[in-house]
Amino acid sequence: MRFMIIVKASPKSEAGVMPEEALIASMADFHEQLAKAGVLLDASGLQPTAKGWRIRHGADGQRTVVDGPFTESKELVAGYTLIQVRSREEALAWTQRFPAPMGEGEAAEVEVRQLYELDDFKPGDAVDRFRELSIKH
Repeated sequence: MRFMIIVKASPKSEAGVMPEEALIASMADFHEQLAKAGVLLDASGLQPTAKGWRIRHGADGQRTVVDGPFTESKELVAGYTLIQVRSREEALAWTQRFPAPMGEGEAAEVEVRQLYELDDFKPGDAVDRFRELSIKH
């Protein structure tokens, strides 16, 4: 089972304020523990939305590019960690140990979402095409 630990953005992360050394150290410690346990698949921080864009798909089939920044920081993502574990309970245990993502004493939120696996979908040609890709699902 794969889970994504989503670190919600803050006004500071959206302003491009880099984390302090203590926070980087605590994140490195946690991610080293995940790696040693063999459950870490990937992890990274994201640059502010000012450097990004969105593609809006209209009902008429039109695609519109909308450049950042985006205003609702509580709805934005500042980083993620992707883990693969045996159960929801194991994922919960790991995420309860996740360091305070904006630093100790700073308000923050981490959201956890399970990823779909190809076995979750009805068998078919499209699913088989995904199975043939070299990306892990």
